[in-house]
Formats: sequence, structure tokens, C-alpha cells
Amino acid sequence: MDGAEARGGGRLSRYQRVPLLLGWREPVGLRDTYGGIDGVVALQAQHLKPETPSDTIVIFMHPMGIMHYLPLPGALAAAGVHVLSAVSRYPNNDSALIMEKVAIDLGKWIEHCRTKLGYARVVLGGWSGGGSLALFYQAEAEEPRVRATPAGDPPDLTAAGLPPADGVMLLAAHVSRAHTLTEWLDPSIIDESDPTRRDPAWNLYDAACAQPPYSAAFLAEFRARQLARSRRIDAWVLETLAELRRREGPHAERAFIVHGTMADPRWLDPAVDPNDRTPGRCYLGDPRLINDSPGGLGRFTTLRAWLSQWSHDLSHADGVACGPRISVPVLVIGNSADDACTPSHTRRLYDCVAQVPRQLHVVAGASHYYAFQPDKLAEATGVVTGWLAEHGFH
Repeated sequence: MDGAEARGGGRLSRYQRVPLLLGWREPVGLRDTYGGIDGVVALQAQHLKPETPSDTIVIFMHPMGIMHYLPLPGALAAAGVHVLSAVSRYPNNDSALIMEKVAIDLGKWIEHCRTKLGYARVVLGGWSGGGSLALFYQAEAEEPRVRATPAGDPPDLTAAGLPPADGVMLLAAHVSRAHTLTEWLDPSIIDESDPTRRDPAWNLYDAACAQPPYSAAFLAEFRARQLARSRRIDAWVLETLAELRRREGPHAERAFIVHGTMADPRWLDPAVDPNDRTPGRCYLGDPRLINDSPGGLGRFTTLRAWLSQWSHDLSHADGVACGPRISVPVLVIGNSADDACTPSHTRRLYDCVAQVPRQLHVVAGASHYYAFQPDKLAEATGVVTGWLAEHGFH
């Protein structure tokens, strides 16, 4: 397919949109995805290939999202940047997602871009949840430390031979899935097995709770209660997993529901981590409704997936912890009207890579996806293409 779907950076290039499929076999242990041939991992991607040749490709990859038709990848391709929109083994379903396996998947795409597609250099386009993935991946590729998942299972990333990328872009990104969920957990839930039992004093959506503007004391206690809830879930998960393994063997697993995962004071009080976002909204809509709806963050999960991607204390994929371990240049772009990845996340990401050449740019008035904002999209595209050229990625 041919395309030239978006403008950015001043020029418009035609490009091909080529579907790709990548597959390999892995030892069969616990199955964490439905369907397919047992022991075969199959990944999909789209190669956005402009007519102008390049020795550099930008890989966009989210732990579970499919990013093929988001505004920025197409705008970059239309500006002459070669792009791979890659998908992990968990397309649009993170209920059993293991971040260490996602790192393996990203490494396979980097290897494919170099050995099969012929690109000499690879830049990671870490959009949203892909930002912390990019930092986690690059840290493990440069200085591998993770020998197992937090549950003690494969893969061993120190033996994986992950090929490092040549640059990292953190675009409208948050610091990690685990820290983000913790900042969104509803601390009013008293009983994980009965979501109707809530403490109204800490339920943002109950009239008995403090109302905006929130005091510093309220916010500090609210955050402490969110972290305490995350750690209670950790303790239950570790205890349950140990008991299941004792009774049923090493591959025993259990799925469960996490209620109340969309309760961040930022969404109701614009003075908390302030930017230009619309009060009373989050990137998924009305947070009062999404807090318990099926589409809320981290709603359906498993014991192992909780530990790997959602545990504040145990997940390895912490962007801020991984950032100091990388040695390649970094571009950080924040959007000033973002209601998902707010300024404190942008600043923490920028601060954690102080050891490398870095650039920070904030697109004023831009929402998380640049939806219906062609001028903001063009600005972001221009920043990315300028940074790529400055660092010799062309």
C-alpha cells in the first residue's frame, strides 16, 4: 500500500506501508496468549518506507498497543523518515503480559531491521507506554541484569543477546506501567474481592471525599494509600503464586480482576501536576466511569503479569531506574495538554538520562495523540526530524 497520510517537517513524501510477519519457536512452558501454534511466537508490524533511501529506521513499539495508524508514525514517514510500527506478542491485550518477553520481541524486530531490511541504525520511538519499554530494553541491551521475571520464570535477558539501539525517543511517555497504575489506583477499596466495600473518605468520586482543590496533606496521604494498596496486592500475588506452585507445579497460574484503577487526583484538580488538560477528563474519557469499567488500565491480569508489569516495587521495567544505564542520545517530547502522561512524568524521564546527550521539547496545547491537531502534529514531527538529523540519523 502507498501512503502520504500526514504532513510534518515542511515536506510531503510518498511512502509504502508494507505488512511484515516475524516468527520463531520458543520452549513451551506456561501459555500466556490464546490461539496459534504451541511454541511459536508470531509478531506483526508495518514498515512505513518512504521513497527516499535511509540507513536509519525508527521503531515504534508499545508493550501491547498497535500503533500503525496513530498520527505520528505516518507523519514521520510523510516527512521522509523510515518507520517500523511493531507489535509485541500481546496485541491489544495485556492481561497476561510479561515485560521481559516484550523486550525479547523488540530485540527480534531490531535484529530484523538490521539483518533483513538493511538498516545500519535503529532509533526507538518510545510513545506513551513505549517510552519506559524503550529505556528498559536499551538498559538490558547495553548492561543486562535481569535473569528472570519477578516471578522467577524465563526469559533470562542476560543470555538473550539483545541488540542495542542507537538512539531513544521518549514521546508523550510515562515513567512506567507500574508507577502509572500505582498513581491511578483507587485507594478507597477496602476488600479486593468485594469492590463495593470502599472508604468514602478516599473515594475521589464520592461526595464524602475531600473536593478540589486538594490540600498537600490530602494528596500525600492519598498517594501513600495508593502505594499501600499496590503492596497489598503484591503480597497476595506472591503468596498465592507460591501456594499454587506448591500444589500444582511450576506453571500454575491464576487470573484476577483489579477493580478501581482510574482514580488520579490530577484528573479532577488541574492544580495537581498542572498543564493545559481539560479538568474532569482522562485520556479514556470520564474517569468516574472508567474507574471500574472493563476498559480501565490493568483491569484483567494474572499473578505473573501483575508482578512483571504492574507491581510498583517488583517490576523491572521502570523507566527512571533504567534510564541512567543507557549511553545513547535521547529526545524527550511532552505535550502540554496531555491528560495521560503529565509534566512530572516528562521531567522524570528527562532527568533520568542526564548522562547522555539529551533534548527536551514541550508541544504547547498538544493532547496525548495530537488528535485533530495538525499544527501540533507538524511541530512534533519537525522536532523529531530535526533531532534525527542533528545526530546523524538520516
